[in-house]
Amino acid sequence: MKKYILTLLLPALLLSCAVTTPVNSPTDANAPIANTSAFFSNIKAAPDFSQIKINSRVDVETGKFIPTLDATIYIEKDRKVWMNMIAVILNVGRGVATPEGIQGYEKWNKTYIESDFSYLNNLLHVDFIDFQSLQNLLIGRTFIPVSEKDFVLSKNAEGYRLTSAKNLKFGENGKVSEYAVTMKYSSDLDLMDISLVDKHSGDTLEVNYSNWVSFENMRLPKNVKIMIKGSKSSQIFLENTKFESSKMETPYSVPNNYTKTEIK
Repeated sequence: MKKYILTLLLPALLLSCAVTTPVNSPTDANAPIANTSAFFSNIKAAPDFSQIKINSRVDVETGKFIPTLDATIYIEKDRKVWMNMIAVILNVGRGVATPEGIQGYEKWNKTYIESDFSYLNNLLHVDFIDFQSLQNLLIGRTFIPVSEKDFVLSKNAEGYRLTSAKNLKFGENGKVSEYAVTMKYSSDLDLMDISLVDKHSGDTLEVNYSNWVSFENMRLPKNVKIMIKGSKSSQIFLENTKFESSKMETPYSVPNNYTKTEIK
């Protein structure tokens, strides 16, 4: 399996709770909403969980054949995202993400990676992903910084729509990227779709969430679709088949005789 896919999936690109406080909604389709405080309070609220274990089936499309993967994803809130992957009956690899960075190894080529989040940002064609946003992306929470002053909120028959009033700027070390952002939410404030277009390169990151279910104190999406569009495009589809809140062991160590993949 290509290292590209490994590093996307292992650290957790491998779901969301939304308290439905009423929002003053206009009757006209796509009409702007003046009082947006309640909406933003809801979508920015911290998810209510300690740990989540997710059984998932993962399909990846890059133009090359990659078998369907069975994955176990375990998230300790604000501390760790751990993943183990199996193809058919063979263990493929394992990875872990913490606030300090990401690590992962794959058994087919006997390679491993160690990186900060810049590598994951490069793979997603963005430059704002950190541990918190990665965690939120996986559980269906709003995973980019949002501020009322930067967006226009409107209401239509399907729910709510957030559109960036101007390009959002992210970056560090002298490099700044600008994105046009659109986000769609259901009437119950479940995140349905987020699209970011890099205004300089034209690269696009889209994430779709569907088939939301209630789990304990949360709302979680059973389907997560990640689409990366640029000079090379790829797609990752996670079908989350089971959610549990029980604690589990999350061992991680690189086997002997594995070669480190240099981060470029």
